[in-house]
Amino acid sequence: MLGVGCFFGGMYFGKRGYELEVKKNPPEVTIIHDEPIATEVDFARFWEVWDLVSEMYLDRPVDPQKMLWGATMGMVEALGDPYTSFLPPAVNEAVTSSINGEYQGIGAELSIKEGWLVVVAPLDGSPAKAAGVKAGDRIVEIEGESTIGMALTEAVSKIRGDAGTTSTLKLQRNSDEPFVVHIQRGVINIASVTWEDKGEGTAYIRVSRFGEDTNGDWSRIAKEVSVQMSELDAVVLDVRGNPGGYMDSAVYIAAEFVKGKQVMMYTESALGELTPFENGRLGSFETLPRVVILIDEGSASASEILAAAIEFYHDDVTLVGQKSFGKGTIQEAKDFSDGSGVHITIAKWLTPGKVWVHEKGIEPDVVVENVREDLEEGVDAQLDKALELASEI
Repeated sequence: MLGVGCFFGGMYFGKRGYELEVKKNPPEVTIIHDEPIATEVDFARFWEVWDLVSEMYLDRPVDPQKMLWGATMGMVEALGDPYTSFLPPAVNEAVTSSINGEYQGIGAELSIKEGWLVVVAPLDGSPAKAAGVKAGDRIVEIEGESTIGMALTEAVSKIRGDAGTTSTLKLQRNSDEPFVVHIQRGVINIASVTWEDKGEGTAYIRVSRFGEDTNGDWSRIAKEVSVQMSELDAVVLDVRGNPGGYMDSAVYIAAEFVKGKQVMMYTESALGELTPFENGRLGSFETLPRVVILIDEGSASASEILAAAIEFYHDDVTLVGQKSFGKGTIQEAKDFSDGSGVHITIAKWLTPGKVWVHEKGIEPDVVVENVREDLEEGVDAQLDKALELASEI
C-alpha cells in the first residue's frame, strides 16, 4: 500500500508516523542503480570498535541489542535523508498505531526541516494541541536535552510515553524567545473523516489523517452528505494539520471530485521514469459547483496530493489558508520479524501538472492566517473565509 505522511506521538510520511508516502512490504523489490556502487566493504573497523566498546565501556555490561539497533539507525541516517529511517520495535509500533489514529503520546507530528526538529502539526483533540503547540514550532529541547543533531527516531522515542505521564518540551515559535511546555500524554483516538452541514448548501468535511480505515470512512461520509443534504452546492474540504499517511487514500478521495479517468499524480524513479496513478471510480462530487480546500503549514504529503489533484481538475476550486508543508518523496516500508522496520525513500511524487512540491509546498489562492488571539476566542478565520467563499456561487 502506498502512503503519505508522518506521525510522532501523534505522517508518517507514508506508512505510519513520519512524513511519507509509503509502499508497505511489497512481494518483490528491485533496486536499480544508475551508476555502479562499491560492492566490497571492509567491516573490520566496525567489529574492532564493537569489541573495544563491549570490553572497555565504563557502564558494563553493554546491551548488544541496543548497540545493534543504534548501529543500524546510524547506517541509515548517514544517507542524510530525514525520511529514510530504521525504527526499533517500540518506535515502529508507535508509528504504525499513529497512522491508524490510536496511540499513546502527545499527539504531534514531527519532522526535520532545515536542520531543525519541527512540529508539522498538532493533531485534532490531542494533548499537544490543548497545550498550545502549533505547526511550525521548533522543538529545541526534550526533557532538558538539546535536539541539535538528534535523529527523528530518537526524538520520537523520547516524546512518546504512557498516558498520564508528562513530556517537557522547550519550543521556539518564529524568532520569539523559547518557552517551556509541560504536556500530559494521553490516549489519542482520531477519526480520519468527519463532517458538518454548515447551511446554505455547504458541507464541511474534515480529513485529519490518511490511514487504513480512511477510504471506508470517506465513502460512508460522502454517502451521508449526498443523502442528508438535498441541495449540495459546495464542499469545504479541510486538510489543515493533516501530515499525510497512505497515498492511495489521497487518490481515492480526490477521485470523488474529478470527472472521468484522469492522472491524479505521478511517481518518478531515480532514473527519471514517470508512472501515472489514475482515478478508477465515479465520484459523488464530480458535478459539484464549488470546492474550497483549507491547507496550512501542517498539510503534508497525502494532503498535498489531494489538494493538488482537485485543484488541477475541478472547474471551480479555491485553496485557502497558508502554504503547505512541502513533502514530495515516497518511502518503501518494510517490517521485520523482531518488530523493527525500515522506511527507504524510493521515488518522488509529482502533481498532475508534473510539479514537484518538495520543500516548496503549495501556495493558497487566498492567504489567511489564524492568529493566536482569534484562536483563543474560538474564532477560526481560515474556516470563516472558506465558508464565505463557498457561499459565493
